[in-house]
Amino acid sequence: MTSTSPIIHSDPDMLGGIPVFVGTRVPIKTLLDYLEAGDSLDEFLDHFPSVSREQAIALSEEWV
Repeated sequence: MTSTSPIIHSDPDMLGGIPVFVGTRVPIKTLLDYLEAGDSLDEFLDHFPSVSREQAIALSEEWV
């Protein structure tokens, strides 16, 4: 079974069901960890170019 939203995707066959950004294998928790550590959104996006700025902003506005 898969779970999908416009931003978050979870599939037990991919990374054991860890929620990732749609269209990537980048865990949502990675962005949250970067922001909690005081890193900028731009730094996260530089390290994970498969995540779009729009996805990261939408998630950060919703969860942070």
